[in-house]
Amino acid sequence: MNETNFGFERIPEEDKARRVRGVFDSVADRYDLMNDLMSLGLHRLWKRFAVLLAHVRPGERVLDVASGSGDLARAFAARGAEVCLTDINSAMLARGRDRMLDHGRLAPAVQCDAERLPFAAATFDCVSVGFGLRNMTRMDAALAEMARVLKTGGRLLVLEFSQVWKPLQAPYDFYSLRVLPWLGARVAGDAAAYRYLAESIRRHPDQETLRALLERAGFARVEYFNLAAGVVAVHRGYKLG
Repeated sequence: MNETNFGFERIPEEDKARRVRGVFDSVADRYDLMNDLMSLGLHRLWKRFAVLLAHVRPGERVLDVASGSGDLARAFAARGAEVCLTDINSAMLARGRDRMLDHGRLAPAVQCDAERLPFAAATFDCVSVGFGLRNMTRMDAALAEMARVLKTGGRLLVLEFSQVWKPLQAPYDFYSLRVLPWLGARVAGDAAAYRYLAESIRRHPDQETLRALLERAGFARVEYFNLAAGVVAVHRGYKLG
């Protein structure tokens, strides 16, 4: 039986998607508020930077994987892109779709597993995934799918928590492993969900390892940009063939 990480816990691979869905079912209603509280609002700047790096032009087709409440999708739509939202979690996908509608934008929303995207090859000019890659069971399979649905010359943007600058590691660990679960309990009513989210960051590949994963998935000219001393990184790669 193949196993994978669920935070610091080891579980059968086939159980991870179900347990991740459970986490986001629990926090969906307070997800946006918690993002603002956890990052002191910085997540909005991180997402804006990722969108700028994508260089999306009007009329281009963008797939936003693990779209959540749709912040990236709305930003791409505001730039004139044709956006499709996907998420494995129905509650989060509905939230993203509804927020798009609240902003006067209509976009398809497809519930699916990122490891099996229901789109034809070479469909999109850009694929984005914001704070969702670390929740996927087989990142290599998901990245290969993102490469498959991209057109030649298309780009992938991965915005994700990463390896913080070493001198900040101790206070960052205290904040994320102790303060976030406490905050999650009081604001979202679920300490365990935010404990998992903090632990999942520790299991996520660091900047260089993730760059190598993107290259193995078929992306070229892969580079990354550290934000907030490496708390977050944006990786960008291109499908050249």
